[in-house]
Amino acid sequence: MKKRDKIIYWIATVWLCLGMVSTAIIQLFRIQADGPGTEENLTHLGYPAYILTLLGIWKILGVIAFLIPKFPLLKEWAYAGIFFTVTGALYSHIASGDTFNLILPSLLYLVLIAISWYFRPSDRKIILITNKL
Repeated sequence: MKKRDKIIYWIATVWLCLGMVSTAIIQLFRIQADGPGTEENLTHLGYPAYILTLLGIWKILGVIAFLIPKFPLLKEWAYAGIFFTVTGALYSHIASGDTFNLILPSLLYLVLIAISWYFRPSDRKIILITNKL
C-alpha cells in the first residue's frame, strides 16, 4: 500500500470515527444543542425517540470494529451497517423536505465511509479464495 493511500485512509477513518463517537454520545445521553434537540429532530423524521439509544450503541460498536486490528469480516459488517444507517438518514431528510444544511452531515458521512472503505489497507480487507474446477 502506498504511503499516500495509508494517509488518506487514516484521515477519513479518524474523521468518520470522531463523528460517530460524538453523535453517539449526543444520542446516548440525549444532549441538546442550540435549536431543536436530538429527539425533536428524530421525531420530525418520523422515528421514535427510543431508537436513539440503539443508534448510539451501534455507532460505538462500529468505531471499535473500525479501529481494532484484524477482524476484516467484522470491519466489512461495520462499514455496511454504518452505510445503511447513513443512507437511511439521508433518505429520511430528503423525504421529509429538510434543507441542505440538515442533509449535509449525512452526505459528509457517506463520503467519509466511501473513502475509508476504498483506501483501507489489505490486512483490513476480506480475501476471497475461489476453487476453480
